[in-house]
Amino acid sequence: MTTVPFRLEPLGSGHDRSGFHCGEEALDRYFQTQATQDIRRRIANCFVAVEAVTGLVAAYYTLSSASIPVVDFPPEETKRLPRYPSLPAVRIGRLAVDQRFQGRGLGAMILADAAYRTIKADAAAFTLLVEAKNEQAAAFYRHHGFRPLISQPFTFFLPLATAQKALLDKAPR
Repeated sequence: MTTVPFRLEPLGSGHDRSGFHCGEEALDRYFQTQATQDIRRRIANCFVAVEAVTGLVAAYYTLSSASIPVVDFPPEETKRLPRYPSLPAVRIGRLAVDQRFQGRGLGAMILADAAYRTIKADAAAFTLLVEAKNEQAAAFYRHHGFRPLISQPFTFFLPLATAQKALLDKAPR
């Protein structure tokens, strides 16, 4: 039997965030100073990947609810859907991997965990939604099957039906 090197769990008071550094100062600052406030205010939930051996926070991501105007989707995506003005979505607001843990597939793992949590949630959503901060992040999301919205080329979506097929084999359970 092999041990899982990381466990995924909601951010809690016992997680030390002070040493987290992903290389993007805004993501580090958010995680170290604002994530708890967003959780308390019910603006976003934050989940962390913790290295099982050391207890270090290796990565994190946030989830919150959103909606997207139907006109922002490519027509082939909405042709079989009801004619609603907008569709429910779950936004991955922030996603970051500590520099010490980059290159180990953690980004894909926490992306799969976000899809898994969204699919199993009681509230229905049509798609995952992310905003890429730069071209490197955009390439990461494209690699995992996300497609750009028509009106916002750095905002990407992945229908949950597609996520269920493409990402869930990577999600730890």
